[in-house]
Amino acid sequence: MKAESTIPERDELRVATRSRLGVPAVQCRPLPTILGLSAYYHDSAACLLRDGEIVAAAQEERFSRVKHDHRFPEHAVRACLKEGGIGVDALDCVAFYDKLFLKFDRILETHLAIAPRGLPAFVRAIPAWLGEKLWVPDLISEALGYRGPIVFPEHHESHAASAFFPSPFPRAAFLTMDGVGEWATSSWGVGQGNRVELMAELRFPHSLGLLYSAFTYHAGFKVNSGEYKLMGLAPYGEPRYARAIREHLLDVKEDGSFRMNLDYFDYVGGLRMTSPAFDQLFGGPPREPETPLTQREMDLARSIQDVTEEIVLRMARHVRTGTGERDLCLAGGVALNCVANGKLLRAGVFDRLWIQPAAGDAGGAVGAAYVAHHHHLGAPARARTGRDAMRGAFLGTAHDDAAVATFLERRGARGDRLEERGLLDAVAGLLAAGKVVGWFQGRMEFGPRALGNRSILGDPRAPDMQRRMNLAIKFREGFRPFAPAVLAERASEWFEIDVESPYMLLVAEVRKERQRRMSSEEERLWGIDKLNVLRSDIPAVTHVDYSARLQTVHRDDNPRFHALLSAFEARTGCPVLVNTSFNVRGEPIVESPEDAYTCFMRTGIDVLVLGSFLLRKEAQPPFEESEDWRKRHVLD
Repeated sequence: MKAESTIPERDELRVATRSRLGVPAVQCRPLPTILGLSAYYHDSAACLLRDGEIVAAAQEERFSRVKHDHRFPEHAVRACLKEGGIGVDALDCVAFYDKLFLKFDRILETHLAIAPRGLPAFVRAIPAWLGEKLWVPDLISEALGYRGPIVFPEHHESHAASAFFPSPFPRAAFLTMDGVGEWATSSWGVGQGNRVELMAELRFPHSLGLLYSAFTYHAGFKVNSGEYKLMGLAPYGEPRYARAIREHLLDVKEDGSFRMNLDYFDYVGGLRMTSPAFDQLFGGPPREPETPLTQREMDLARSIQDVTEEIVLRMARHVRTGTGERDLCLAGGVALNCVANGKLLRAGVFDRLWIQPAAGDAGGAVGAAYVAHHHHLGAPARARTGRDAMRGAFLGTAHDDAAVATFLERRGARGDRLEERGLLDAVAGLLAAGKVVGWFQGRMEFGPRALGNRSILGDPRAPDMQRRMNLAIKFREGFRPFAPAVLAERASEWFEIDVESPYMLLVAEVRKERQRRMSSEEERLWGIDKLNVLRSDIPAVTHVDYSARLQTVHRDDNPRFHALLSAFEARTGCPVLVNTSFNVRGEPIVESPEDAYTCFMRTGIDVLVLGSFLLRKEAQPPFEESEDWRKRHVLD
């Protein structure tokens, strides 16, 4: 296979790299307080760490209302400091999740190696670097008024730290996989106590994340945003291109390391992800966004999903052999591929898995803060309690009932304030009657998933719920599956799973006794025609291959959401609800009561619950977007 490259050779995954230990310590006060930051690629975020405990973490997009906002996370920083009740002067250290000069070195080397072909892409990228990215210390000082120490872990070191330090394991292997950091695209190593040690890495331009993104681009979806759409599309297709991928695009080794044939890709120095050779191999150019999906896109999605799962399993087996560890932690954008995660779990390569819920770049802010805390400040490891330190990912802002009441009065909105039991019974009854409920409670989730505090909920037993929620509420593609939220203590009665999945990062099959037998005519259906076949007792959350990306809800993580599921079960016998993020296509998950009310009034959501207040659509005054909301959208 031809897989030559003019890019300087870099170590492969199976080759050990230097240890990252032995970094200099920084003097700090007792109970060190650290601000972690990620920015300038996608999903910028901030995290406040105090004495090794996550006080707050939030993504900038939730405040700016710009989806996947990459800019410096000023709003998220302010929110985290406010949650911690401190000012900038209380910070002992700021940690940024990248070594930006090393990343700039990679961009320079890459474009010089392929000059002059890479000149247009270089010219396009260089203003952002010269104007902003290379001056991050100055930007931090200016934006925050901060004059203390700033540390810059490597990108995959931040991912590794975000995977291991919040995990429930006192020691474990870790595997990180994404597009690219500085040079690394995947890495593995061991975490123990207060250290993570990176032992080996795969390097740019050979990248599992960029490979998957290339197929995302070719299928007509947006890179760094539409990869989960490609994953959801895969079950509608057949893996008829998998052999071509293995024979022409990749040289995969037994240990999971691989080399990519760059003749088929253009991301190294061009302005596209794929090349004309890719188009020729796979039967045509990239699909134009928003045009109808064809069987080709479905088959391409299935093919690259199968190949991705194969590589992940090979990497994991190599990590198990190389470390001897029984537990594995995952992070990096590829770790959001819940189908691959489910396959890895069922393969039994490791005894236990733990996946960082903000596995992508947002989670790098968490990891950077932990690297500063443990590696730079030398703080000892926290005591492990058997549960992770992410607190259900409920780490963002909250708006209590007093704030909600003030908002409703100012807005002229009409809602009834109910006590806890009455609220839960009323919402369970509305859900059982087929109503769609916007559910806004407590602290906002950190990461890409709504987990019961910024959620849209529905009855999974309703045959038309998936279609209705996709088209009339989310305004998105009809093939997209919805996730079930299920009582943790009932999960194994409804799904083929015997572990917790609190962050919607594992896929499991609906139990056979819950599945519906298809007719011979239905079994002959092909592609997107499979969509409207009822497949189980909970059709709204059962994908076409009988799988579900489930969330198990534990009473300790989210007592009110757990109580709502229990109330729904008491009424219907079903401990499952449809749980999708509280937003519409193209917008971030809602942050404030104003965001939630605007989404409620602009969509087909029937009922809105803001804390203890229940609002019915028909009781609301004529809707006009507020001046504050309009300003935020115009300015951003």
